[in-house]
Amino acid sequence: MPFKQVPQKFSATIKEVVIGTGDTALTLGGENLLPLYSFDGSFKNPPRVGLEISDMGPDRQLPGIADFYAGAESISDAVDRACTLPGVSFISLVLDSADPSGSNASIEDSVALCKAVAEKVSLPLVIRGSGNAEKDKKLLPKIAEALQGKNVLLMSAKEDNYKSIAVAAVQAYGQKISAESSVDINLAKQLNVLISQIGVAGENVVMNLGSAAAGYGFEYVASTIERVKGAALAQNDTMLQMPIISPVAQEAWSVKESVVSEEDFPGWGPVEQRGINMEIATAVASLAAGSNAVILRHPTSVAEVSRLIADLI
Repeated sequence: MPFKQVPQKFSATIKEVVIGTGDTALTLGGENLLPLYSFDGSFKNPPRVGLEISDMGPDRQLPGIADFYAGAESISDAVDRACTLPGVSFISLVLDSADPSGSNASIEDSVALCKAVAEKVSLPLVIRGSGNAEKDKKLLPKIAEALQGKNVLLMSAKEDNYKSIAVAAVQAYGQKISAESSVDINLAKQLNVLISQIGVAGENVVMNLGSAAAGYGFEYVASTIERVKGAALAQNDTMLQMPIISPVAQEAWSVKESVVSEEDFPGWGPVEQRGINMEIATAVASLAAGSNAVILRHPTSVAEVSRLIADLI
């Protein structure tokens, strides 16, 4: 009996969110197909790959990263170099120095750095805060004000600080925000509802549903992404129809397989290649689950994942 393919298309559609300005602006979302199901139809906007850069500089202990950023001494120079990497659609600047548990850079210094980067970057810009909800409540609105007109994506608005960040970033200064929840479809929907109730439209919001490295509880992340995407398309749940962004790099490069020395575990192979493998595996699994964008750190990972997207879509 011959096989008859029945395309799985949905009447519901993931909302489109535009980041950046001009010719390099990118759009996330817009699909009414299951993740990577290009055999069922065409994707209006394919998944995107972003390159992560810490405001404390690239990790030059890894030869591949050191070689790529060779000669780029300042953060602005590193960002300029990152924009030339094939396969990169946006830059993700992480404000590690602003963490109160670390260097605790002042809000003024962090804003000044973001302004310098925004003037240099030629691709859409995503800015991750300090990771401290209380500080980000003050920091991200200041960044939104300083970068008015740049249409950046600010990560992240959480249940503890969403009002301050959403009102300032979106309503006052026209930026986009990421709604971050902790690997739970109900928490994700609840935060989206709260953000919508203060007047922020879904076209200004992407979801960060949480992340984990492959093999480290990632099955919870994958199942949450799948459930969110399924509810958005099959059930037409408008509070879950925002695009999904997955910050893969931070988790992938912090697990044992990516950091322990080759001397301690000679059978595991070179440290850098292990980290690359972990980053690629996590990113691909995130895309297969339903992420619309992944944030990576290593140039080799970016090349491989962007090639995979091009081959599949």
